[in-house]
Amino acid sequence: MAEGRGSAVAASARPGCGAVPRFGLVLVGVALAVLLQGCAVVAVADAVVTVGVTAVKIGATVVETTVDVAAAGVDAAVGEDGE
Repeated sequence: MAEGRGSAVAASARPGCGAVPRFGLVLVGVALAVLLQGCAVVAVADAVVTVGVTAVKIGATVVETTVDVAAAGVDAAVGEDGE
C-alpha cells in the first residue's frame, strides 16, 4: 500500500508543479505579442517607404515630361533642325 501512495497524487495537486508550464505559456504568449507588433511596425514602415518611392518616381516622370515638352517648344520656336 505504501508503494503506490506517491504516484496516486496528481501533478496538478502538487504545489508548484503546474505553475511553471503556465508561466511558460504566458511568457511565450507575451513574446509572440511583442514580436507580432514589431512585425506590424516593419510592415507599416515598408509601406511608407514604398509610397514615398512611388511619389518620387511620379514626380520624376512629371518633371521629365515637362522638360521634354519645353525642349520641343524651344526647338519649334527657334526653328533649328537639331543637327
